Amino acid sequence: RIVNEPTAAALAYGLDKLADRSRIAVFDLGGGTFDISILELNAGVFHVLATNGNTRLGGDDIDRTLISDFRLHPPASLREALRAGISDWQKREIVVQAKHRLSTEDAVEIPLPFAGGESGTYRLTRAELERLAEPVVARTRAHCLRVLADAKLDPADLDAVILVGGQTRMPLVRRIVAEIFGREPNTSQNPDEAVALGATIQAGILSGAVQNVVLLDVTPLSLGIETFGGLMNVIIPRNSTIPCKAGEMFTNAMAGQRAMLIKVLQGERELSRDNWPLGQFALDFEPAPKGHARVGVQFEIDASGILHVLARDTKTGAQQTVEMSSAVDVSDEAVEKMLEESLEHAFEDVSARIFTEAKLKSDELLPAVRHALALVGDALNSEDRARIASLVRAVEEAIATGSAPTLKQASAALDEGTQHLAALLVERAMSR
Repeated sequence: RIVNEPTAAALAYGLDKLADRSRIAVFDLGGGTFDISILELNAGVFHVLATNGNTRLGGDDIDRTLISDFRLHPPASLREALRAGISDWQKREIVVQAKHRLSTEDAVEIPLPFAGGESGTYRLTRAELERLAEPVVARTRAHCLRVLADAKLDPADLDAVILVGGQTRMPLVRRIVAEIFGREPNTSQNPDEAVALGATIQAGILSGAVQNVVLLDVTPLSLGIETFGGLMNVIIPRNSTIPCKAGEMFTNAMAGQRAMLIKVLQGERELSRDNWPLGQFALDFEPAPKGHARVGVQFEIDASGILHVLARDTKTGAQQTVEMSSAVDVSDEAVEKMLEESLEHAFEDVSARIFTEAKLKSDELLPAVRHALALVGDALNSEDRARIASLVRAVEEAIATGSAPTLKQASAALDEGTQHLAALLVERAMSR
């Protein structure tokens, strides 16, 4: 089971006990990266409202700034000793040790061993460290403001701000976070361990080791409907946390079609015949040209794992809702077998989907070409008509081969070779 880092951190801080609709900012400043996320607690589930950050901003930037300053402005009495034998990695160890200690001390003096028997001390104050680090930490401000804007929230709308990552131990970081969000951050947990602790809590919940906590289940397999050509169209992917809701818009595949069959499927295969049918129903609508009807299909899984499927005709508002069997009550053995089959047949399944999609496009193209020839073919010379007929035969032969690349190539050639035919059709329509 996978849990995202901001959610794990929120669990570690016990924020799952907050009231519904609580909003939490997770400020994660580590050694090499910075992430800021806004979460909302809804029915026991953390939803990420917005996220931002910089994959090249972190404590390492502060270390490099300190090393650079150490190199440019060494203590006067130690310049010769520094030239004598301190390596870059030793400089790094020195400044990192000083930085860590200054999270709890106002000043540090670190002994320096040198070649030739010389030694000395490196002294650094917290004020000097903050002067050098402030430009680096200040770069987080823009990302914080941007994530608040993306979530459409003001700092006052937040219920908590938590810190993750070792660099957030620095008092300067905590002050800047407090300034940005207008509140003191929650520092009750070890920022280095918060994500791991939260993942452990989630594992305990799932295994039953942690009691009196609501278990957040997930969909064991993908859920979707069958579309034209016998393909599986996924609406709710596997491993979605429940309760959840998702939907898509569909249209009629044939002209004059009066109804749409909603065949609900569960599984991981590309073709509908290889997945498990959960049920089906039909939604009637007014006859319309191909591609003109609009039917919205929505899947909703409630906290008990029951799947509710709604289909609505957007033109008339007519709708039908059907309750299916549990979408999560599937045996581990059945899930494992489905996943094994999906991996075993992955290549042939994808090939079959690609060919089916290509054939559907060809099935649209061929009648369109024949119709255009019937209307304006008399405007073509015999050579053009023969060439188009040859391209049509090539598409028909490609369909018979079952090869998606061959069919795609033949359809593309037919499409390209009938551009002038389409232009004649448009001209004749406009002249009427």
